[in-house]
Order: sequence, then C-alpha cells, then structure tokens
Amino acid sequence: MDKKKNDPKRGNAILLSVSPLKALALHLICGVGLGLAFWVADHIYSLDLITHPSLTLRLISVFVAPVLILLYSHLRHDRSQCSYLKAVGRGLLAVPAGAVVNAVGATILGAPVGFEYFPKTFNWSLLMSLLTFVPAACVFGSSWTDWHRIFARTKANESTDYMICLPAHGAVIGAWFGAWPMPLDWESPWQEWPICVTYGAIAGYLVGLVASLGCIFFCNSQQHLKEE
Repeated sequence: MDKKKNDPKRGNAILLSVSPLKALALHLICGVGLGLAFWVADHIYSLDLITHPSLTLRLISVFVAPVLILLYSHLRHDRSQCSYLKAVGRGLLAVPAGAVVNAVGATILGAPVGFEYFPKTFNWSLLMSLLTFVPAACVFGSSWTDWHRIFARTKANESTDYMICLPAHGAVIGAWFGAWPMPLDWESPWQEWPICVTYGAIAGYLVGLVASLGCIFFCNSQQHLKEE
C-alpha cells in the first residue's frame, strides 16, 4: 500500500512511498517494454543495433517513451499543484532537454563528431534521456533540491528515489563501461559508436532496476522490524 507523508523540507508537499509490489510491477513493465521494443525492431521491422543503429534506437525510443512517461507520471510528488497531464507534459519536455545534456556529455567524453555520426548520437541521446532524465522530470518537475539530492548527492529518502536514482546511474555507468571496447583493435561491427555504448547503457539500466527493487524490499523489511 502506498504511504503518504509530509516532508518539512518541502512544506505541505505530499510524497508517495511506493510499496515494494507496486515498484516491482512498474519495473517489470519497464523491463518488458524495453525487451519488447527490441523484439518489435528485430522481428517486425528487421532492424538491429549493428546493421541499423539509428533506426533501431529511434524505434526503441518511440516505443519506450510513452511507457516510462505514463508510468512515472503516476508517481509525481507535488500532486496538490501538478495534475497527471502536467506531469506527462514535464516528461515530454524532458526528452529533448535530457538528450542535449547526454549528447554534450558523450561528446566531451570522446564520442565521434561529424555529420555522419549525428543521427546515431541524436537517437542514442534520446534513449539515454528516457532512461535518465525523464523519470525524474515526471516525478520531481523542476525541483532543483530533488534533482541535486538524487543525481549529485545520490541520497535516497524513499522508495521513489531508489526507482529513479539507481536505474539512471546504472544506465550512465553502463554506457561508460560499454565504451571501453570502442578503441580496441578487434575490428568487430559492434564496436562502432554507439552500439556497444547502447548495450552497456541498457545492461546498466536493467541492473539498476534490480538494485532499486532490492533496496526497496530491504528498506521495507527494516521498517517493519522497527515498527515491531
């Protein structure tokens, strides 16, 4: 059951502490949606990351975007001031904003630059925005305090924070590890930008989903022990 509480640091804002089972259901939908997007790309459109990276990334983003935005908008914190449709709108606006941040960050860290790479970087950045920025935008909106607490200090106060923080960090760390094989002289097609980086980001995101569930179940058990 979801718990509502008042946080003195937020005034009268209502926070939702998501139950472990609800978190499990949401993460399952996200994971299955991501897997289904790959299945549709491969079996219906005959696309994959190695042969058609830009088109595949675009299709996955189009498929995953409504799933993430619609689900995480239900977890919005400022319910007294933000309707469900407004939270959806925040998620939509966060897609291009987060894509710009991810594209700039990838370029600074060594992603190839040029007209031939632009479609790949653009579509990869859209997917990364969905995995990192969009959930936080749907839930927190423009609350700089929450963004700084989650992404800079990595301080989770409740279950919703774990659901946003760990998958996002997992995607970024996974993308970073995924970039390691790129400069190696293996001459494999999957080493091209942004194929291995995408695989790493998705793997890290899925690990983050599992880790966040573990944290939520652990914190929930600890809370029950304290109450007893």
